[in-house]
Amino acid sequence: MMSYQAFDTHADEYDAWFDNEPGAAIFAMEVECLQPLLHSHYRPYLEVGVGSGRFAQALGIEYGVDPALALLKKAKARGIRVKRASGEKLPFSSGSFGGILIALTLCFVDDPLQVLREVYRVLMPNGGLVLGLILKESPWARFYIDKAEEGHYIYSKARFFSKDEVESLLHLSGFENFQYRSVLFQPPGQGSYHFERPLSACLKSSGFTAISARKR
Repeated sequence: MMSYQAFDTHADEYDAWFDNEPGAAIFAMEVECLQPLLHSHYRPYLEVGVGSGRFAQALGIEYGVDPALALLKKAKARGIRVKRASGEKLPFSSGSFGGILIALTLCFVDDPLQVLREVYRVLMPNGGLVLGLILKESPWARFYIDKAEEGHYIYSKARFFSKDEVESLLHLSGFENFQYRSVLFQPPGQGSYHFERPLSACLKSSGFTAISARKR
C-alpha cells in the first residue's frame, strides 16, 4: 500500500486521534454507519487496511491485514488476528471470508482495482464488501486536499474517488447490488461534533459514505 511508512512512523499519533475530540465523535458515527452493512454479511470477517484495529475491534472483525508493522502491533493487542500484507496480494485462500471491510483505506492503496479484485477472490460466493469512504464530492475531501497541499504526513498521500469512480471499480471487480449509508453532515475543521444518525443514501454533503456490494 502506498506510503504505509508514514503510518508506521506516526503510529502513536494516528491511533491517539480516536480517543480525543473530534476523533472520538467522528469515529462513533462512522462505526454506526458501517455496522448494519457489514453485519448483513456472513462471518468470518476481514479488514483490509486494518491499521491499529479500531474499526475491527468496534465491529467484531476477526482478521486484519496491513503493511504497517507498528499499527499491526496495536491491532494485535486489540485482539485482531493480523497478517502483514498489502491489499493487492492477500495471503488467504479463495472463498475464505463472508464479509470484508475497507475503511478509509482505498484512497491510500497503489492499485485500487487490484485490491478490489483480490477482495473478490477471497470472498465466499455471495459474500460482501463494505467500503468506508470520503468521496471526492464531499466538502471533507476538499478539507483534506487542502491539508495535503500543506504537506500533511497522511493526506499528502491520499487520492479521493468520486461515487462514479468507485462504482466503476466495483463493477470491473465483479461486484453488484450496491447499498449506501451516509453520515457526518457537519462541516469539517470543528473542535467537536454531536452524534448524528446515518441516512440510507449516498449524499454529497456527507463527510463519510459506506457502500456495501455483493460478490456476483
